[in-house]
Amino acid sequence: MFTSVLMIEKALTSADVEFVTTLHGEESVSFQVLLQPRGEQADRLLRAIDDVALGELDEAVREGETPEGQEALSVGQRALEVSLAALRASGSAAEGRLIEDHPLDSLKSLVAEVGADEVIVLTDPHYVEEFFHRDWASRARHKVGVPVLKLFSHSKA
Repeated sequence: MFTSVLMIEKALTSADVEFVTTLHGEESVSFQVLLQPRGEQADRLLRAIDDVALGELDEAVREGETPEGQEALSVGQRALEVSLAALRASGSAAEGRLIEDHPLDSLKSLVAEVGADEVIVLTDPHYVEEFFHRDWASRARHKVGVPVLKLFSHSKA
């Protein structure tokens, strides 16, 4: 069985589930899902810049309404549960956890723990971080020791 670590930032949509579960054709895949809640990160400005770059000015204005900190943990836990249920409903084995430490440290530990064959980073576009190669996928390529595939989610967070 092929083992993929799937790093996400929001609940998977049905299109996302179909996308990741069909990447390897008929081969059965087991998913280990890591979800990064918004937490106490100082990335609100970066998200707003991404919204402006996409022409979504209304979204940029509403960034202040996005749950952060403890509130984001409960939202993140629900998103993780929905995502795991969707992957399992598609016939894939799936386990998951919220990221509690630094995302790349958590990712590296999980890859080693489960003997993962690959990492899939599925997020919305983050243009500023991607331009400077500070996004999860770019940084993970230098840290985890397995192939890292970057995919864009099929819906806006």
